[in-house]
Amino acid sequence: MDNINNVDSRDIPHIFNMDTSYKGLPRIMYCKEAPKSYKELDLLILNEDLAKDLGLDIGALKSPYGIEVMAGARLEDEKDFPISQAYAGHQFGYFTLLGDGRAMLLGEHLDKSGRRHDIHLKGSGRTVYSRGGDGKASLGPMLREYLISEAMNELGIATSRSLAVLTTGESVYRNGMEPGAVLVRVADSHLRVGSFQFAALDEEGNNIKALADYTIDRHYPYLRSSHQEAELYLSLLGEIVKKQAKLVADWMLVGFIHGVMNTDNMTIAGYTIDYGPCAFMDIYDKNTVFSSIDRDGRYAYSQQPHMAIWDLSRLAETLLPLIADDQDKAIGLVSGQIEKFNKYYSDYFFEGMKRKLGLLTDNKEEDELLVYGLLVLMEKYKADYTNTFIGLTYNEEIDSELFKAGDFISWHGLWKTRLADDIAKGLVGPQDSFLAMKGANPAMIARNWAVDEALEDVTRKGDMTKFNRLLAAIKNPYDNRDDQKDYRKTRPSLPGDFKTYCGT
Repeated sequence: MDNINNVDSRDIPHIFNMDTSYKGLPRIMYCKEAPKSYKELDLLILNEDLAKDLGLDIGALKSPYGIEVMAGARLEDEKDFPISQAYAGHQFGYFTLLGDGRAMLLGEHLDKSGRRHDIHLKGSGRTVYSRGGDGKASLGPMLREYLISEAMNELGIATSRSLAVLTTGESVYRNGMEPGAVLVRVADSHLRVGSFQFAALDEEGNNIKALADYTIDRHYPYLRSSHQEAELYLSLLGEIVKKQAKLVADWMLVGFIHGVMNTDNMTIAGYTIDYGPCAFMDIYDKNTVFSSIDRDGRYAYSQQPHMAIWDLSRLAETLLPLIADDQDKAIGLVSGQIEKFNKYYSDYFFEGMKRKLGLLTDNKEEDELLVYGLLVLMEKYKADYTNTFIGLTYNEEIDSELFKAGDFISWHGLWKTRLADDIAKGLVGPQDSFLAMKGANPAMIARNWAVDEALEDVTRKGDMTKFNRLLAAIKNPYDNRDDQKDYRKTRPSLPGDFKTYCGT
């Protein structure tokens, strides 16, 4: 890319249509960043479907000029300077000041409909918030986030997206020397619970009000027309609680384990962000933990709803001055909103599990026996979570201890009788349950062993073949295609338990 600096930007259309509203917040909430420099930039992978959705010119993105713009190495307009965002957070329960230590916000791109999208870099180098880190990222974790975020999007789960992965021509030291890379991430915003925790450090309360108002205007504008100002911020909390309940239920329904549900990783807009030590569960075990740093199981699969409540409670604390002048009254009001999480979550999860079993009518007592009875059996016989539901959906005889067990065969008989009875009574059509199950049970997840094999080939050999094959297979995961069946196998023998790492 020796000719990058010789490109005349006047010959190329603007890459992004930037209008960064976040810069209207108090200056303490961000810092201006200078363009970054890299040894030798190159485009490894571009998400062309996402680029089209954003209204971006693919040819321009692939040009040397476009690559520099995406990497934050060249400004299209001096007023569109990048920023690093300030935030705090509870990390594994301990509060600390954080901020974008190895990331920066290029800006907010307005698509043709006027919708805002954060264009955000990960691994772009040091910022004022870097503390002792180098601000860089290695290739493996950036490709991992690209892959898993796209898998989540294909599953229909709210998530940040990945526009591109760029290689930097540099080496970074993690577990030895590894190739450096930058992820270009796209999200509705990067407002976090940790953003509110940082703003709340202002004793006068100006920053927290400014941030709350900005959040409402950007993500929840309908609240202004339906609530008086005295109720506005309480209603904001209520909306965030509901969105997080839906998000966590969606994770649980596909066996996704985020791995690091710190308050700086919970978004205010209710989508998944920061794919560090995340993974999809193979064998069903509600206590599953993959993260190498989660030694006490704080963020285990079954703990995710509880940790969401914990994080939301920290958000509620920051809003107390806006809710009521009397602190006891404010605590009572926000507690009422937080308590709604359990009902929201239980309803989302239970209705989702019913769809996974094709139960389209309401018989609460029987539904609970079927849903929770199956989960008990799956854990008892160490059944593969995804494959169990695929076997039920397509009436496949799965070669597993579960499907041969007498108590499962009894459960299966009750379940089939229930489905047949609903059809016989004319409550559902002959294909309705199957179609519901097909739409709720992915035939394809990003299996841990497959992800690791793909990343190993890229980082060790420079071979993208397995990565591209896996990326193609995660598209339309509910189709049950032939190219997806190769990924149905449960993890092969591994030396020790499978572990995931942050890559920081």
